[in-house]
Amino acid sequence: MFVQFMIMWIPELRHYAPGVPIILVGTKLDLHDDKQFLTDHPGAVPITTAQGEELRKLIGAPAYIECSSKTQQNVKVVLDAAISVVLQPPKQKKKKKRKGQKGCSIL
Repeated sequence: MFVQFMIMWIPELRHYAPGVPIILVGTKLDLHDDKQFLTDHPGAVPITTAQGEELRKLIGAPAYIECSSKTQQNVKVVLDAAISVVLQPPKQKKKKKRKGQKGCSIL
């Protein structure tokens, strides 16, 4: 699951929305402990909070939030995080110029 996300979505987001902060959201939180759902869907493996946080760090997202639209758990937290990131964007890391590297010169 992580591989598909990293290969497909991150490059697309970086290409079409460069510099826009990404809030990583884990959905369907209500199904994490639903034994019936996991029995009915044997290939489904819930992503743990630790895995979500690891991915958040890997992609440089300012937040990872788990929510459930069915139970409304943490939905407001997701929206508040989105508003917060817009109003106070995280500082972008500046690319360092190599020593001796100069800007573009036209002769």
